[in-house]
Amino acid sequence: MTTEHTADGEGLTRLVRSLDLLWGRTTRERPARGPKPGLTLAQIVAAAVDLADREGLAALSMRRVATELGVGTMSLYRYVPGKDELVALMCDQVALPPTDVEQWRGNNWRETLELIAEGSWKLYTTHTWLLQVNQARPILGPHSMANLDFALGALEDLPFTGQEKMTMLVALDNLITGSARSVVLYQQAAQQSGVSDEEFWRTQEPYITRGMEEGGLTHLAALSDDAFTADPADSTRFAVRALLDGFQHLLDQRKPHR
Repeated sequence: MTTEHTADGEGLTRLVRSLDLLWGRTTRERPARGPKPGLTLAQIVAAAVDLADREGLAALSMRRVATELGVGTMSLYRYVPGKDELVALMCDQVALPPTDVEQWRGNNWRETLELIAEGSWKLYTTHTWLLQVNQARPILGPHSMANLDFALGALEDLPFTGQEKMTMLVALDNLITGSARSVVLYQQAAQQSGVSDEEFWRTQEPYITRGMEEGGLTHLAALSDDAFTADPADSTRFAVRALLDGFQHLLDQRKPHR
């Protein structure tokens, strides 16, 4: 979860501890001795998610979460051994499957993947800290596994191999993740620079205009004024539909000719 080097075996230990917590196979929440616990693991994770939503992943620490809950830092270690394990719990907690899963089971595969894309967009743009977590090797908990199973169910009757189905889902998630990251970075640029969007583009306008006039950039000059002002969510939906059209083309090629 972090970029710092860990000694041999330590990474595996953290992985096992995270998996035990995710799948409820730990007794950390009930210490054998000491005062009766005044917290629950769910409260700790909820406080951590709220903190990360407000201030980003860089602000997250066991001390800060303890402060949010009004308890001593050491109290948290009864439930969670460290920040890495806490982030794993947070990622799975926010990855809730659609509330109307049963309603969508058996529906058209395109409609279901569009639903998944909308949910992923909302997830990444609401919990922007998720984009800071390295999930190249995700730690799979019950919620993320349920999401994957739901998505695969939509592709169940399609004439694709298991590897191809997983590639389809990864491609869809990569598209959504990339679009959401662009939106978040755009917002951060305005905040960090102190320059508003209006000022930013107004300052560049004479340079851009001169560049098009002197450089013969006819294709850029031919664009309408609103070419770069599309709503990011709408642009992402357009890209999702195009991607699904590509999958549909492959599907049509696989279907036996009548």
